[in-house]
Amino acid sequence: MTLETLSIESKKKGIDLLGTGDCLHPQWMKEIKSMEKVDEGTYELNGMRFILTDEIEDTHRVHHLLIFPSLSAAEDMYEKLRFRSNNINEDGRPHVFMEGWELAEIAREVGALIGPCHAFTPWTSMYAAHDSLRECYGDMVDYVSFLELGLSADSDYGDRISELHRLTFLTNSDAHSPYPFRLAREFNRFEMRDITFEELKMAILRKKGRKPVLNVGMPPEEGKYNETACVRCYRHFSLEEAKGHRWKCPFCGGRIKKGVKDRVNELADLEKPEHPEHRPPYLKLIPLAEIISMALGTSSPTTKKVQREWERLIESFRNEVNVLVDAPLEDVRKTAMPEVADAIERFRTGRVYLRPGGGGQYGKISLEPLEEEHGSSQKTLFDF
Repeated sequence: MTLETLSIESKKKGIDLLGTGDCLHPQWMKEIKSMEKVDEGTYELNGMRFILTDEIEDTHRVHHLLIFPSLSAAEDMYEKLRFRSNNINEDGRPHVFMEGWELAEIAREVGALIGPCHAFTPWTSMYAAHDSLRECYGDMVDYVSFLELGLSADSDYGDRISELHRLTFLTNSDAHSPYPFRLAREFNRFEMRDITFEELKMAILRKKGRKPVLNVGMPPEEGKYNETACVRCYRHFSLEEAKGHRWKCPFCGGRIKKGVKDRVNELADLEKPEHPEHRPPYLKLIPLAEIISMALGTSSPTTKKVQREWERLIESFRNEVNVLVDAPLEDVRKTAMPEVADAIERFRTGRVYLRPGGGGQYGKISLEPLEEEHGSSQKTLFDF
């Protein structure tokens, strides 16, 4: 997980701009300084552009994403936080003994953008600790410009909450590996004139014609915390059942964790999502290697058979995003194995089956109907 490796592998995915992550960590900051500076807030390595980002955990364990306009701004932020944190020199995602509004205030002082990370998940998120944006950010709420949906939510979930309509939704995911199998499982597409911090800022703020044009993410039902479930045996419960059991699993004694779907239902002031005019389409996808593995019936996306087909498609279409999103299906069919082309088409049209995740266990996605398990029913993407 070095910047060097990320810069090389991200091209295979089809990404043009990466967040550095961890930019407040002194050692990571040193690595960033070794890259070529495009402008104050944009760096380049092996032809890949980077902007300066970090994730910060506040006193309530809410995670906030910050996007910095320059390295000096990140250094200023570090100086303002280091006496309020006991791990800022050890952890790339530091914990600070501060409220959300205090972080937003400092972000405004240094010119950084700020918004909540994976806002709906039952751990370390804004809506786990608070019932509204204002409760989290106080008088700084109007400075918050975006919200990161997280793996267990999509635009339909977010747009059932009126206070979020003004925000740009981001579909980012942490890079659990530098390789395309895990890198950018979720990503955003923006209309920008150049790949720089200033252009990205205008796109997030939707200024001067710059704007988000597509959110791409996993089906939220595949997320680990989509439905309310036990964190030990992963049995699913309705919200009423969980309350009746006092959030203790009657089968194994484990803790029942409230799912994103139920949390959104609690927070929503709209029966159905009402998308503001600026909201782009949301495309539900999973990484190409996973689709190939599913189509070929292999045990893992890392098998040689899957990797050979993945490499063949990347060689033909240059990167994964082209295969999954942009290339005409007739062109994909000319190159891909028939069962793989069929699977890609089914994902593009939502004709796959899902068994929602919960309690920390990912949901199951399949090209064939799934049996019910632990009280969780399977549906197709169309059912959502």
